[in-house]
Parts: sequence; C-alpha cells; structure tokens
Amino acid sequence: MAGRSKTSFAKRQREKKKAERASEKRERRGQREPSEQSHPVASADDLAALGIEVPGADDAEQDEP
Repeated sequence: MAGRSKTSFAKRQREKKKAERASEKRERRGQREPSEQSHPVASADDLAALGIEVPGADDAEQDEP
C-alpha cells in the first residue's frame, strides 16, 4: 500500500506544478502590452502604392474641402 500513496502524492505534485506554470503563463500574457510592431497596420498610401483600392479612402478625400 505504501507504493500507492507515493504515486498519488507524486501525481498531485505534478498536477500542482503544471497548474502553477499555467497560472504564471496567463499572468505574463496579461502583463504584455500589445505593440504596434507586432501587428503593423498599412496606411491608405501604403495600400495605394501596392495597387490595392480602399473603398472608404476615396469617399473620405472627397468629403474634405
């Protein structure tokens, strides 16, 4: 019977460690601030240079005096 208690203790320890690691990972992920470097956004000029038409860009330019 002693073998059984050792394995269940070891299993609980492994599960506890795994939960702690997951918790730390969630905390680190929450602390990270999204940077514009990770997800750059193309401007209308960039898209025009590539030959991609932006439907809203023409309307915005005509509305301005």
